[in-house]
Amino acid sequence: MERTLSNFIRALRNAEVRVSTAETLDAFNAMELVGYRDRAFLKDALSMVLPKTADEKDTYSECFDSFFSFKKFETDPPSRGDEFDADESAEGQADEREGGQAADGEARGGGTGGGKKSKKRPSAISEDEEEDLGTGEMTEPTSTLGKLLMAGARTELAMAMASAAETVDLKEIQVFTQKGLYTRKIMEAMGLNELSQEIASLRQSRPIPARRLGQELKKRREWLREQVRDYVEQQFLLHADATGRRLREELLRKVKLSNVEQRNFRLIQEVVFRMAKKLAALHSRRKKVFKRGALNVPRTLRHNMAYDGSIFDLHWKSVKIDRPKVFAVCDVSGSVANYARFMLMFLYSLEEVMPKVRSFAFSSDLAEVTELFERNKIEDAIAKALRDYAGGSTDYGQAFLDFKKNCLDDVDNRTTIIILGDARNNYGDPRTDILKEMYDRCKRLIWLNPEPRNSWTVGDAEMRRYSAYCHQVEECNSLMHLERIVGNLLRTVQ
Repeated sequence: MERTLSNFIRALRNAEVRVSTAETLDAFNAMELVGYRDRAFLKDALSMVLPKTADEKDTYSECFDSFFSFKKFETDPPSRGDEFDADESAEGQADEREGGQAADGEARGGGTGGGKKSKKRPSAISEDEEEDLGTGEMTEPTSTLGKLLMAGARTELAMAMASAAETVDLKEIQVFTQKGLYTRKIMEAMGLNELSQEIASLRQSRPIPARRLGQELKKRREWLREQVRDYVEQQFLLHADATGRRLREELLRKVKLSNVEQRNFRLIQEVVFRMAKKLAALHSRRKKVFKRGALNVPRTLRHNMAYDGSIFDLHWKSVKIDRPKVFAVCDVSGSVANYARFMLMFLYSLEEVMPKVRSFAFSSDLAEVTELFERNKIEDAIAKALRDYAGGSTDYGQAFLDFKKNCLDDVDNRTTIIILGDARNNYGDPRTDILKEMYDRCKRLIWLNPEPRNSWTVGDAEMRRYSAYCHQVEECNSLMHLERIVGNLLRTVQ
């Protein structure tokens, strides 16, 4: 039962219910106290130690009901005379191709029964339909799975299926395309190979009762395959739906932001907010720490001199965290618009640890868009900035000149300037003199270039000249790069 509870906690975490190691131990203790004979009592007991928020409690309830449910097959095996054409479906054919021995057995057995010999499965099915053996006596099955199928033992079959799923580690399924693979594995663990050999042997037999049994077992085998396939789909939703989502998110973290399609914007925004939340939690600390940590001996003695050396007031070492004042200057022209979109989204999602963000957008003329973010939601503000300032031919020289006129006086030794752009200036004046002034005034000047490094000196790119006046120059074209750079910024600005 401990293994079952561990798998259940894993399913909860997969459903984004946060369960710590301590809470896992509490769950084991709770189960030991209440037992598992009373399902409702166990559910209430675990709900006291595992979920925390209202949303997590709802998710916990659904996950518990799905995980600890045992359902018999809802339909009976097909009876004599019923039509069952699951083999004609694409999934059925795919499973048969994966089945190996089962598929070979069907090919060998399909030539008997009065029809023409053929290697294709549709022809074999048509031969079965043409050969009408009528109703009557049938022989007894010899395989274990065949006996269960002919007896219509739905409960025993469901138990065998659950045991086989445990044997093949169905909980390890990660993507939906593995459904056919795990369906075949479970069928084989239940005894598919033995059953398929029996069917092939029966259909090659001369006695009509044996051939009738072969037809019936084949029909019921396909009914069982459908039940197993449905079970695999249910377990995928329980164990792997979030895993598949995480795989997609991990891919989006690494892919170039210029290649992100519009339909993935919502998902990648969620990834950005989650990354920002993680960084905020990591770097959000109070500016000063009182009454804890290391004792500040000199300060304590100095403040207690009035008491003739008696220690009345203790003073502790305090840590002052200086929040970075960030100026984000973004090229929003067509070539780098997506990079600007997600960098601004990232920076403004870190409001807790970077409350002093001022943002500027340009393609030729530069304008401050900080007020847009103060009056609108992040997504709306970004959309308006891209719409209003993305037109025009890129001119870094003019953008730097506008920055100098409007806000260079606000830059001091606590300011970090982040410039996002490909440094392609259309052969205009790069105005490196202004960039040098910015470099001299600020604490750090970071240039993020979305192009690969081997392109920084090709054509109209001015990256070589600009990099001389930057404290840090980085290639940044994915969320993974952006997370690392912003994380380093938060660690160094203290």
